Amino acid sequence: MNRNMVKGMIVFAAIAEKGSMSAAATQLNLSSSAVSQQVAKLEMEMGISLFHRNTRHLTLTEAGTLFYENCIKIIKIVESAEHQLHALKGTPSGELKIAAPVGFGGGLLSQPLAHLLAAHPQISLNLQLQDGPIDIVNEGIDLAICIGPLSDSNLIARPLADWRMLLCAAPSCIPQHQSLQHPDDLQGLNRISHSYAKPEFLTHLQTQERIELPAQRISVNNMQTLIQLTLDGLGFAVLPEPEVHQYLASGQLVTLLPEWSLRTYSVYSVTSARDKQPAKVKEAIAALSQYFSQMDFSPTPASLVQPNACELTPRFAIPA
Repeated sequence: MNRNMVKGMIVFAAIAEKGSMSAAATQLNLSSSAVSQQVAKLEMEMGISLFHRNTRHLTLTEAGTLFYENCIKIIKIVESAEHQLHALKGTPSGELKIAAPVGFGGGLLSQPLAHLLAAHPQISLNLQLQDGPIDIVNEGIDLAICIGPLSDSNLIARPLADWRMLLCAAPSCIPQHQSLQHPDDLQGLNRISHSYAKPEFLTHLQTQERIELPAQRISVNNMQTLIQLTLDGLGFAVLPEPEVHQYLASGQLVTLLPEWSLRTYSVYSVTSARDKQPAKVKEAIAALSQYFSQMDFSPTPASLVQPNACELTPRFAIPA
């Protein structure tokens, strides 16, 4: 139903209640001719007379009475819907459906979402964690957290943070006698990789020599499992700093080849390409942006860097 039809119903209902077009025009702050035109359009569209007319009053026909009863119901529904939409636009409320990579479920979202819920008690959360591709529109996602550039130009991406990746392994994974100085030295070790990761290249910080990492021997489609396999000493892996920082600080993981860097990618909040987002989405983006922009990872202690390697904290990147 279009807006003009609803407007016509509002005019018709006012005439039916007031008994005259002039009284309805006064109530609605319209001209008498505008009110008369609305009635004429309705009767033309319906193909039936809605009023009995005389020189002093208008009374409803049988069709008009039936139409009036339904107009009142529809007007109430429209007014209720408009009220709810205005409330949704102005006050953060309702269910907020957020999609994010599985690794974010390890605690990266806890603090910003706790702040969001505390500040806006009318918001409820529905978190969808998955590492594979996601259809934001068809799955009804209000807000997605994504890594790397987007291929869908119909979506709106807002940068949240620039994160690095570290080349990591458990100390038990590195033979005591082996010194890792060059990417070629990794050939004898198992590489664990995320199923959705693109080929990874290491670039020497000074010479800019660029070498591709060895092919993975173990592939897994879940970031938390990838981290656990690395902790368990099954091989080395390219891992995101926010998710492994505590393991590096405790010595459960060490960094490898610190004189070599990986590409850097950005973390984005992604929404559908709508001009106006509900207040709940705006507040969620603000909370995430503030939190991620303030995240500070102190350098990995030199004692935790793989022995016999130059003691520089490597740069790292999130795979696309």
